[in-house]
Amino acid sequence: MSHLATNLFKDQMDEAWENLTGLLENLSDDEFFWEPVPNCWTVHPDEDGRWVVDYEKPAPDPPPYTTIAWRLVHLAACKWMYHEYAFGPAKLTWDDIDIPHTAADALSQLTDGQKLLREALEGMNDDGLQEMRLTNWGDSWPTWRIFWTMIFHDLHHGAEIGCLRDLYRTRQHE
Repeated sequence: MSHLATNLFKDQMDEAWENLTGLLENLSDDEFFWEPVPNCWTVHPDEDGRWVVDYEKPAPDPPPYTTIAWRLVHLAACKWMYHEYAFGPAKLTWDDIDIPHTAADALSQLTDGQKLLREALEGMNDDGLQEMRLTNWGDSWPTWRIFWTMIFHDLHHGAEIGCLRDLYRTRQHE
């Protein structure tokens, strides 16, 4: 049984995770909710007091700018959903996810989702990366694509969060 590809995925997943968590160090609730432009998509309580994530399908054109809160909750929720459908019972829905409303809670949910995915990868060999897995929208993907998407998500949204944090710090010192 070969583990070359699996080990490469582990290394990339760990490196992307290290990069992301480094960008999130000392994230305050103020930064978490900061809106760099008016009418950002974010997380907030709905009329019943339940916390929700702004989202529309199809997305408006152009799509609204999103806060760090939106991006961080998106990352965390996606980790849970991808794991649930690829490796779990495939019953969780977006409405079932408890939306965190503090930076610390969002980071905790993100970390827990990462652990689930990393544990799934840990027990796998290269043949397992080729197995078809379910996604939450009903498509089947090879397992490697599930992990690749999560790595890409961490890098892509992590870079956005890093830029927002730079802008936040710059604005605070004006």
